[in-house]
Amino acid sequence: MMNRCGLLTLQKEPVPLKSIEVELEVRDHVATVVSTLNYENKEDKPLEAVFVFPLPGDAAVCHFSAKIGQTQIVAEVKEKQKAREEYDDALSSGQQAFLLEESDQSPDIFSLSVGSLPPGESASIRLEYVTELSVQADDGLRFCLPAVLNPRYQPQGSEGAGVQVTSVPASLVPYSLSFSARVSSPRPISKVESNCSLDPLQYLNTDQTQATVKLAAGHKFDRDVELLIYYKDAHQPTAVVEAGQASAEPGSLMGDSVVMVSLYPEFPQSVMSSMASCGEFVFLMDRSGSMGCPITNSKQQETRISSARDTLLLLLKSLPMGCYFNIYSFGSGYEHIFPKSVEYSQQTMEEALKKVEQMEANLGGTEILQPLKHIYSQPCIPNQPRQLFVFTDGEVGNTKEVIDLVKKNSGSHRCFSFGIGEGASSALINGMAKEGGGHAQFITGTDRMQPKVMQSLRFALQPAVVDISVTWDLPKEVSVTVLSPPITALFQGQRSLIYAQLSGQCSEAAEGCVTVKYSLAGHPSENQLHFSLSPAEDTGLTVHRLGARTLIRSLEMDERENRGQQDGGVKEKVVQLSVQSGVSSSFTAFIAVNKDNSEMIQGPLVRRNIPTPRVFAMACRKMARPMLCMDAAPFPAPSAFMPNSMAKCERTTKESIFRGVVHDMAAAPEQPPRDPLLHLVSLQGASGCWLLDPALATALGKTNEEVEKSKPEKANSEVWATILALIWLHGFKMDAKDEWELLAMKAASWLRAQNAPCVTECVDAGNVLLGCSVKKEALGL
Repeated sequence: MMNRCGLLTLQKEPVPLKSIEVELEVRDHVATVVSTLNYENKEDKPLEAVFVFPLPGDAAVCHFSAKIGQTQIVAEVKEKQKAREEYDDALSSGQQAFLLEESDQSPDIFSLSVGSLPPGESASIRLEYVTELSVQADDGLRFCLPAVLNPRYQPQGSEGAGVQVTSVPASLVPYSLSFSARVSSPRPISKVESNCSLDPLQYLNTDQTQATVKLAAGHKFDRDVELLIYYKDAHQPTAVVEAGQASAEPGSLMGDSVVMVSLYPEFPQSVMSSMASCGEFVFLMDRSGSMGCPITNSKQQETRISSARDTLLLLLKSLPMGCYFNIYSFGSGYEHIFPKSVEYSQQTMEEALKKVEQMEANLGGTEILQPLKHIYSQPCIPNQPRQLFVFTDGEVGNTKEVIDLVKKNSGSHRCFSFGIGEGASSALINGMAKEGGGHAQFITGTDRMQPKVMQSLRFALQPAVVDISVTWDLPKEVSVTVLSPPITALFQGQRSLIYAQLSGQCSEAAEGCVTVKYSLAGHPSENQLHFSLSPAEDTGLTVHRLGARTLIRSLEMDERENRGQQDGGVKEKVVQLSVQSGVSSSFTAFIAVNKDNSEMIQGPLVRRNIPTPRVFAMACRKMARPMLCMDAAPFPAPSAFMPNSMAKCERTTKESIFRGVVHDMAAAPEQPPRDPLLHLVSLQGASGCWLLDPALATALGKTNEEVEKSKPEKANSEVWATILALIWLHGFKMDAKDEWELLAMKAASWLRAQNAPCVTECVDAGNVLLGCSVKKEALGL
């Protein structure tokens, strides 16, 4: 196992980061996270510590401070270049300084520089951010504390250089993590689950609307920390009005009230039960080298690519007759199964499945931009709405370019994205789905990919919601400025958030109303929410910061779209808003300088790169800007510790992949025997039926003779086989219904179309043969 690239000094020199303490406060679906990073310089020279780490892509970083001894320094938000210059000047003059900045390429990577820490000195860094919790398929609210930052692939020709990442295997991370959470909601808390071991949930009141929970002792840095929070009656629309800051200028974003509206649209059941029978389904699969890793670092866990292959099988079997489809895969380059999308049939499905079975994680880097450009260059098929499904472990360096491309083409398709494994970029996965009017899912820990992907396919098969509009009914003395971009997609049971600035004064008893109108399958619908304009208590400035973050992200995207065509007005507006709200942006940074330390710090400045946990790969890269310090040790050449086979593999990928990437060369895990469910599904035809043959008998756990003998005399062979398959699914695999429900609906539809005379007799005989008691109605017959 190779662990040494650029980290030779770790075994000889102590790393200054001692511990991280994280306190999470969740109020309904909004989280405030306070992280404290404790440093100590045990060396005999002053040093600069550089720590590159991930945050949720939609987080609003709103506070940064440092405590050195008894001195507390609160950082200010300043234009990024000015902040960097101030940091460099401070280090040059022997002062202590701290710089926190967002990566230019991706909003979910931050770099923290702790400068001129004298020998023997300790420093405590406090970082605070707020974020919304996403709604999962089972109505849980997901919070993720990213602990893993895998190296990001930087495609050739991308703008800017990537951030330097020093990473080590999780077991070697030399600092500890403590994590505690407090949850409160107007509704009772049903449960809190995690991919990590938790101490028991402690309720703080009798109605169970407040609770605390902590990570159990001994947590290892081998995964992100994920919490799933479940409330009773979760789908309740809400509106929270937050009072402006008394010290801020009236009429400004921070001086006025801001409202956060959460809507959960509920569509008529008659519409929801009618799935679309058309569409162009394009599947884009990551086949970069990292997709060969296990989804978790458990040796028994299936690999990302094998899980993806199984998922493509379910997807292809669940597509409706009459649609079109194609499958692309990408790494350093890209491939497609068909030159253009083809009509779904038994022949094209079989051809695609043969190619899917041969898919391996052997295409090198992660160049997602070029295949996307190719897909978008293909003309859309009339009356076949394009639905794009993207599967990736999300380790790319040009996140913003990818998201901008999806947005540019948002009028011609919907994009459903899936982040696979630890370290997937939340900014990439969420950003693609948001700008593409689709839905994002993350597959981590013990999650199975298949149910989450099939939920997204159900969303894709739902009639598209069009003509979405939002109207406000407020007292005449109150005006509204919407901070959120227009809503482009609505899905059954999924939350839609709207932030708006409310200007003007009104009585405490005043009410407002927001109405969302839309058209669904030709039927006009609306959802309405009445709310009090009286500000909520104890929310601080959370809603203002989330509203500011939403507006900042929209303006940043506008600036990138129109770069070179404007006079810099949008960038100036972002900087002004960022400074005013205290929320970070791509054009600003937090800077703190200790101007009180009377003694100049003497001696040459040594740099230490704090290692970030990684599961499967490590990399060392040059910083995007010059540093006023020297490396602790020269980094070895990439091939220095690389086996011949790995060096050969490295040469096949583009040189723009990280300098010095070294992969763990563990033996590939043995493939487990074929899952019985997937075995049965693989035998289904494109029309939805099964054939009566020995392979089906084997999948059902019977001999061919038993199956043939039990068939009612007048029953058609394919009808009998299809009913047996449906009984087996309902009798033995109800726990995986999310995975096979769509293909079972297709099978039932095929059966109804046959008008077979002896369906009841077949169901009864099938139940006897398989030892089940499934009713005909349960099969949809």
